Amino acid sequence: MMIRPLFSLLIGALMLPVGMQPALANSFLQTPSSSEMLSSRANPSLNSASFVVANHRTGEILSERNANQVLPIASITKLMTAMVVLDSGLRLNETLTVGDADVDRLKGTGSRLAVGSRLSRADMLHIALMSSENRAASALGRHYPGGKPAFVEAMNAKARMLGMWDTHFYDSTGLTPRNVSTAHDLAKMVAAAANYPLIRQYSTDTERQVFTGRTTLHYRNSNRLVREGEWEFNLSKTGYIREAGRCLVMETKVSSQPVIMVLLGADTTDARVADAKRIRSWLESSGRINLARN
Repeated sequence: MMIRPLFSLLIGALMLPVGMQPALANSFLQTPSSSEMLSSRANPSLNSASFVVANHRTGEILSERNANQVLPIASITKLMTAMVVLDSGLRLNETLTVGDADVDRLKGTGSRLAVGSRLSRADMLHIALMSSENRAASALGRHYPGGKPAFVEAMNAKARMLGMWDTHFYDSTGLTPRNVSTAHDLAKMVAAAANYPLIRQYSTDTERQVFTGRTTLHYRNSNRLVREGEWEFNLSKTGYIREAGRCLVMETKVSSQPVIMVLLGADTTDARVADAKRIRSWLESSGRINLARN
């Protein structure tokens, strides 16, 4: 299969300081040729409904399926939430309070953060990325200048700037299935988010203790692969709502090369983890990642 560039424009643009990257077009995303379609049987067999595997260093797509299909993305949303928070320059040591407005009344999910919990913006960001804490992600959006409407507007503006033309955000948590994107667009978002040191650190920490003003809570990373510690990860984010299935995005190392994986719509958590492991084995055994070095 011919290896095709995804990030050739994106990588150069993202070398600029945060907030100074230009708007990017995705005209370089090409439809697979007939020969590529015929060679798809050589690709890894995955449970995920849609996926992209790319070499982050060269910007080349190594494998993909249904990568332009618009799908709900669940808590993968929180990577964009984190970028908007960090782009804002708001003080990370400012104390934020979980309010009644942060309670999930759409899906009815629970949270260990009780209403009235007080955490720094940094701790809210940490557990939102590492453990997908929804009330923390909601509080981050609510404490943005102009509140949640302004925050969502900033999320969508950032998406346009990154050339994520098939992506739309309606909240900062990902609980709504109206937050949608494609595997191609999310690969761009992962590439952008990997330029933020705090996102890399917070999303790949295995555990974190936070004091809420009332009690100390212990959180763990929602990605089993990160907790197992057998891979080198630069960025990680999981996601799940019923409409999205089990989702996972990562920037990791395979054969010393930085690889972006975007997996959407797996049936179960085990299937999501198995898909990531299959991709790693496929890259190592097929030599595809080695070919992309040259």
